[in-house]
Amino acid sequence: MSIHVVKPDGGEQSGGGPIRCRIIEDGSHTEHRLGLIESTVPAGPAAPPQHVHREHDETFIVTQGKLRFTSGDNSVDVEVGSCVVVPAGTPHTFSNPFSQPAKFICTLTPDRYVEYFRDLSKLPVNEQGLLDFADVGKTMAKYATDVIR
Repeated sequence: MSIHVVKPDGGEQSGGGPIRCRIIEDGSHTEHRLGLIESTVPAGPAAPPQHVHREHDETFIVTQGKLRFTSGDNSVDVEVGSCVVVPAGTPHTFSNPFSQPAKFICTLTPDRYVEYFRDLSKLPVNEQGLLDFADVGKTMAKYATDVIR
């Protein structure tokens, strides 16, 4: 086994709607213990529905701009350098109601949810360029994730 390097312009482009994703590590180099993505979230209404992962944890590190993370009825605005840890079973979502685009790096442990981002790229968008929440929810369900209604 040797190290694996993904350069800044490398990785696999994915995601759906206006939120774009770069898959940096799909788990193939970590025996599927870890997936790693970078997402770009434009300012505006694009956001996943609030949801709960049953089989993986996520850790977000904001690298550009500012994001709002919501868990249940509680929201917190986080800036560059902030780290948000979301253990399995914790309801959450994120949004960018601010004026500038934002980026984050996200770990997925284990890596199974990487496939969700690949699936998002196959979903249709509406006239505003947004994904339908019902389509997103069905896709999430394939990866042991429930939308909070």
